[in-house]
Amino acid sequence: MTGPLTAGERLAPSNRPEPGKPDKQAPRPPRKTPGKPPRRDGILVRIARGILGAVAAVVLLGGLGGAAVGWIAYQHFAADLPDVDGLRNYQPPVMSRVYAGDSRLLAELATERRIFVPVSAIPEIVKRAFISAEDQNFYSHGGIDPLAIARAGVFDLLHAGQGRRPIGASTITQQVAKNMLLDNQMSLSRKVKEAILAMRIEQTLSKDRILELYLNEIYLGLGSYGVAAAAQAYFNKPMDQLTIAEAAFLAGLPKAPNNLNPFKYPDAARARRDYVLDRMAEDHVITAAQAASAKAEPIVPSEFHRPPPIPGADWFMEEVRRQLVARFGQDATTQGGLMVRTSLDPALQIAAEKSVRNGLMAYDRKMGGWRGPVTHLSLAPAGFETQWPAALNEVARPPGMLPNWKLAVVARTTESEARVDWLSPTGERRTAVLALQDLAWARPVHDGKPDPAPRRITDVVQTGDVVMIEPPSAQPAAPAPATVKGKAPPLVPAANRATLRQIPQVEGALVSLDPQTGRVLAMVGGWSFEQSQFNRATQANRQPGSSFKPMVYLTALEKGISPSQRFLDAPIVIDTPEGRWRPGNYEGNFGGPMSMRVALEESRNLVTLRIAQRVGMKAIADNAIAFHMVDSMPRVLPAALGAVETTVLREAQAYASLATGGREVTPTLIDSVQDPDGHVVMRAEGLTCADCSNAATPPTITDSRPQIADAASVFQLEMMMEGVVQRGTGVAAGKGLNRPIAGKTGTTQDFADAWFAGFTPDLVTVVWVGYDTPASLGNNETGGAVAAPIWHDYMATALAGHPVLSFPVPPGVTLAQWESGTGTVTDAFKPDQVPGASGPVGGGGGGAFSTSTGDGSSAPSPNAPGGVDNSMGGLY
Repeated sequence: MTGPLTAGERLAPSNRPEPGKPDKQAPRPPRKTPGKPPRRDGILVRIARGILGAVAAVVLLGGLGGAAVGWIAYQHFAADLPDVDGLRNYQPPVMSRVYAGDSRLLAELATERRIFVPVSAIPEIVKRAFISAEDQNFYSHGGIDPLAIARAGVFDLLHAGQGRRPIGASTITQQVAKNMLLDNQMSLSRKVKEAILAMRIEQTLSKDRILELYLNEIYLGLGSYGVAAAAQAYFNKPMDQLTIAEAAFLAGLPKAPNNLNPFKYPDAARARRDYVLDRMAEDHVITAAQAASAKAEPIVPSEFHRPPPIPGADWFMEEVRRQLVARFGQDATTQGGLMVRTSLDPALQIAAEKSVRNGLMAYDRKMGGWRGPVTHLSLAPAGFETQWPAALNEVARPPGMLPNWKLAVVARTTESEARVDWLSPTGERRTAVLALQDLAWARPVHDGKPDPAPRRITDVVQTGDVVMIEPPSAQPAAPAPATVKGKAPPLVPAANRATLRQIPQVEGALVSLDPQTGRVLAMVGGWSFEQSQFNRATQANRQPGSSFKPMVYLTALEKGISPSQRFLDAPIVIDTPEGRWRPGNYEGNFGGPMSMRVALEESRNLVTLRIAQRVGMKAIADNAIAFHMVDSMPRVLPAALGAVETTVLREAQAYASLATGGREVTPTLIDSVQDPDGHVVMRAEGLTCADCSNAATPPTITDSRPQIADAASVFQLEMMMEGVVQRGTGVAAGKGLNRPIAGKTGTTQDFADAWFAGFTPDLVTVVWVGYDTPASLGNNETGGAVAAPIWHDYMATALAGHPVLSFPVPPGVTLAQWESGTGTVTDAFKPDQVPGASGPVGGGGGGAFSTSTGDGSSAPSPNAPGGVDNSMGGLY
């Protein structure tokens, strides 16, 4: 046990050192320097060390805490971030392009107008311009740029409260993350996620791939996404033709593309371009001399003008779009970069649209009835000459008004003339006259009936009326306002006549296709796509009337009935559950015994019904369905006269199968579709060519389409249908064409629908005319009178320069002349048939006609309650 020493112990000898020996246990007293105070350095050092240690501990703890907080925050923001691996094979949405048969651009389908260009094909000056403008350290940072963030932070602090927008510090990689993986919401949370994704992207993709995505994805104004589309939109040139100044301008657009539009804000656009040029010089992308030279260049934008649309092709294109969406979906159609080649023949499409419009205008004028001006300008006479231009500019162009028509104001009238004035596209005044002698068709309508021809010009138009006109080729300037008091400007020379126009209320449709391939070459769906997008060629279900009758006659021919076989053309009374049906012929007369050949030429309803009774409605329906005239049809006798529904395209398909000798034809508008990599993902079916890829081997075309009718019977029908055009109801269609043409007219009850369907061996065309809401076209307005002239005008253009072809004669038939009773005709006969011969006349005389249709069903009355119809039937 130890403790403090006592006084005795301290003095004890045993505790004292021996004389002459050092005390090894006792400490030496410190040396003292006389006159100097004790040093305090040790104390300060110890204090400093303590402070530093405390600070270090605080920093360490803070760092650990911050790291923990940062890790927790990272885990929070990174938990639901999208995967960046998908960017490896990502392709930005690219518009699809549709081409006509001659490789002309038909349409671009896009939600975003973008032309994808691989980074290897983007000029180096364009890439470097964007890097200098947006991310100078792009090739050195790892996704975020701390120096840029610090610089932006200092700037924002110095300019806080000054109303200036904070500057950003997003790298190109961050912009790719934002544009492709995040939304545009402005929040701290989104910025943190953007930074995390940017670092992940840098670890996943190469710098070139990141730059490729950025330059093809970014929006640059004028509806353009990506640099290729922007180069086209602003300068109407490809990227490899851009100058340094133009590349710098494009690189400045991401900041604010709408506010840097050179068409609207040239000064702002130039200032931003010059800033980018300075940045490029600082980065040694260009020299100072090149930058100065580029700054001296003005920005000269050249607005991109798409190729003019093919007139009248809107309905065709819309049908193509619908088929693409049905096959590939909406997104792939508008964002998949598809290359679509179609069957459209632009020259034939233009001819088709012109023929339909001319035919509808001719019908509108023939029926008469001026429906009045577009509007009326109520201007004081004293100021009329000076005020009409401004007033006319305020009048909206009516939908459906043709491009070559003008809105004009009636400025003066006399008894026989009216002066009309209008403005040219450049604002110059133009003038012409309307002559009374040209306006006999413009009869006012009262109680639904046109009045007699107008006797004065004021019976049609009044001063101040705004009307649609087709200007003459010569368009003299309108006279200036009168300067001499009391003297009005003179009328223009009478030779300078304009044509008064109005938009017809009647509609029409046309389909023309190549029967050997099924390729649809032209399609018109109405008067004007601008006025109505409803496609009457594909969407309107209408009764075909007598244009359905070839299905009846083909069925008879397939059952061995000869073209010279006679049937009775006499009154019929058909008892039905609803009452008695008394169908009649269009002519209202009866021809007695009549051959099938003549009955088809003259479109005799009663003979057709007797043939249908003989062969049975089931067989007729089977043929109509096989030829795709209809999907289904009732097995009743009125259907034999066309009391079914079909479309213009369906009827063209059926007639195309007749033109090919009974092979099934499928109409196609799309020849092929390729994906962005050039792979064919869709091709029209039917004809195949096994040797077309081998230049050394003659190509062998294989027709794999099924035979849906006997070729010999189809050829017999073709010969009979040639008689319809040469001698029968379709004479107006073939007049002057001087080639074999087979066809058939069609008119429905009360003249509500007018058809002409006809074909040569290499071209099928079907025309329909009628009102959207079924109504009578007028007494005697048949398919031969209304539709056939349109068909003729189109085919005269379409067949010009084509060789004259005859329908090929199949094996097993013989061509022979015979006396039909209306003249000598040539028909085809099968081996067991005698030309001109006929068995017992088919059908009975007057009185009740059996209601049986040959398959156990009966024929209902198509008419009003009571079921009695004493009319002629109205089918022709």
